Amino acid sequence: MTRLEPGTPVDAAALPVALGAVPTDQVREGAPAAGAAELGTVGGVEIGVWEHTPGVSTDVEADEVFIVLAGVATVSFDDPDLPDLDLRPGVVARLSAGMRTTWTVRETLRKVYLAP
Repeated sequence: MTRLEPGTPVDAAALPVALGAVPTDQVREGAPAAGAAELGTVGGVEIGVWEHTPGVSTDVEADEVFIVLAGVATVSFDDPDLPDLDLRPGVVARLSAGMRTTWTVRETLRKVYLAP
């Protein structure tokens, strides 16, 4: 496992991430795979890299802030009052625990996340 150590950079864009099939009950279209590589914690906040291949899947979110490194996707929410998130490299977003989401990934999405 790669660890983020003080003074030592990690290339998050090239970091190997072990992918596994998204659980069947969460898949809405295609055969997406997803996975994460945890880099460690700072001040009780977990830092890692997450990836999702093309396809559509649902999830119930945890608290996190993330920045997209690569890919194109849209996150829609079961809550009709929340607008869709259009994700592309450079976008920073926040999700709250319990949000019910649908991830429509058009190009493999990779993000760095921070989660308490």
